[in-house]
Amino acid sequence: MAAPHPYAELLAGIPVARREVDALGGTTAYWVYGPEDADTTVLAVHGFRGEHHGLEPVVAHLPGIRVVMPDLPGFGETAPVPGRTHDLGLYAEWLRAFSAAAAPGAVVLGHSFGSIVAAAAVAGGLATPALILVNPIGAPALEGPRGIMTRLAMLYYAAGARLPERAGTALLRSRLIVRVMSETMAKTRDKELRTFINDQHDTYFSRFSDREVLQDAFTASVSHDVREFAPRIAQPTLLVAAQQDDITPIEKERQLARLFPRAELVEIPGVGHLIHYETPAAAAAAITRFLAPPSDDGMR
Repeated sequence: MAAPHPYAELLAGIPVARREVDALGGTTAYWVYGPEDADTTVLAVHGFRGEHHGLEPVVAHLPGIRVVMPDLPGFGETAPVPGRTHDLGLYAEWLRAFSAAAAPGAVVLGHSFGSIVAAAAVAGGLATPALILVNPIGAPALEGPRGIMTRLAMLYYAAGARLPERAGTALLRSRLIVRVMSETMAKTRDKELRTFINDQHDTYFSRFSDREVLQDAFTASVSHDVREFAPRIAQPTLLVAAQQDDITPIEKERQLARLFPRAELVEIPGVGHLIHYETPAAAAAAITRFLAPPSDDGMR
């Protein structure tokens, strides 16, 4: 039985439609939330091992904004891109193609690994008026407070890739390991919210197509960070960072903000790498303010 969804009532008030589009020779599944005639469209990119459901709590707090959310190739309902290694170059190329086909001119948003994909795509020429990065990966994963956990994860994914296929896939989909990851990242002391977060990870965190794609994506996620692309992104950029993020410490996020030509940093206290589950209202408030037209005095 699924855990109660704390944002279900808000989400129920937002229209949603599933669609598909061709991108890079494959079919991308995506969902469109909000009014079709909205003044602003946001193209939202989820994180590693996730799929579009993960960002729905943020969408629930963005009434009046049209949000386009695809499943990344190899995850959720989107099949891998045929004949390609799913490295960062592939994901950035795919996002540029998907944006042109399904959400031209949209503001681009990326969460976690999605922040790397979004930054790489925008730095590589994706046309967008603005960029929003939630829980941005602003430093090498091995340098974070949980660097030892990253090293263990590297061993875990390597083992999953090297074992016989059935055993390796079972290891990578292990509910026990998924639960350890979920409990480690969550910071909330609210038992009901923590139960919901665990249920979300149990339900959606193993919907990858195959272990090869998973290994490719994991390697991309720990081999790159947003710093590589920040100086080349001229668009106004919003960074929504967590003060207790175990993957990128807040001091590194502050340094990251200074690398962008035009960036604003919003820090959310009391939360780690799961802003989208634990504090979606705060994230949405920062996004709404950032997207608001400037007032007569030039201020947002």
